[in-house]
Amino acid sequence: MKFDYLIVGAGYAGAILAERIATELDKKVLVIDKRSHIAGNAYDYHDENGILVHKYGPHIFHTSSKKVWDYLSRFTSWNTYVHHVKAVVDGKTVPVPFNLNSLHALFPPTYSAKLEKKLIEKYGFGLKIPILKMKEVKDEDLSFLADYIYKNVFYGYTVKQWNLKPEELDYNVTSRVPVHISRDDRYFQDVYQALPADGYTAMFNRILSHPNIRILLKTDYKEALDYIKYDKMIYTGQLDYFFDYMHGELPYRSLQFDIKTFQTDKFQEAGQINYPNNYDYTRITEFKYLTQQKHDSTSVAFEYPQAYVRGLNEPYYPVPKTDNNELFAKYKSEADKLNDKVLFVGRLADYKYYNMDQIAGVALQLFEKKIALQR
Repeated sequence: MKFDYLIVGAGYAGAILAERIATELDKKVLVIDKRSHIAGNAYDYHDENGILVHKYGPHIFHTSSKKVWDYLSRFTSWNTYVHHVKAVVDGKTVPVPFNLNSLHALFPPTYSAKLEKKLIEKYGFGLKIPILKMKEVKDEDLSFLADYIYKNVFYGYTVKQWNLKPEELDYNVTSRVPVHISRDDRYFQDVYQALPADGYTAMFNRILSHPNIRILLKTDYKEALDYIKYDKMIYTGQLDYFFDYMHGELPYRSLQFDIKTFQTDKFQEAGQINYPNNYDYTRITEFKYLTQQKHDSTSVAFEYPQAYVRGLNEPYYPVPKTDNNELFAKYKSEADKLNDKVLFVGRLADYKYYNMDQIAGVALQLFEKKIALQR
């Protein structure tokens, strides 16, 4: 069978583009993925105790894009879920991102009130300040606070997560979890915050259920190229792999998850608790908070960052720093030479730290601005 499009990768970008091409253009699409399942890193499943767990770590959908929300809502109903994260700091469990509630939990009342007043006077109420920006402040009290937050909330977590100091990473990473001059304890402030009612895998199944779409799993696309006929390719995998590492390997960070079940209703006081300073793991996620299941037992994931080693683990996060971006630019130049014979899109192909809603938006825009115009 000949296909109009071969799409490499069954995550957000691949699945959404497959559905758009099949539905709007009435084209035949083959989606190939090397894993044994669809949905990419959003894949979830029911464990042996019947609890819905996220195989590749917690995925909380949040967006302020009505376009993305409306599109995905065609394939799922939602359970509203507002994510709250806490971190263990100086033996106390406080909200993160660090905010005014965290401030009052950690410092004596008189001093915390003084710091709050100075923060609001300096930055304004409701503002979000990247920690490295806050460290530039000249005021003695605010300088002390900035150093405290940096050392106790940001530094240890960043080193464990990235094996780099905050200053060694691009600004877009260190600014993702700013200091929030507010009492808003929500981890995200987006308009839409929810999880698919039946889980992410069920949502992806519906996205890919079009009769024009075929799916081939547990297959490296390079091994299938000799016997699959297609007109165009969309590639969502690692860009360096596509070009056979001709310029060297792009660095990534990986993760290991130790998922355990406990015979108790709740294991911890929030869906996610971070450990920036103690233990080898960075955080513990308790899935029942996210899925809102009722169950006598509970399943939690201990998350351990680790170096990505080709063939041994999964590439989760591009490592955004200057020399890595320069290496990616070499591969991007190779991709540009193909003149749209192959379209590249996705966290791995774009070497960008996309959230779920961002990559959904990128895929929808790619279809509208480029693919649909080529019909």
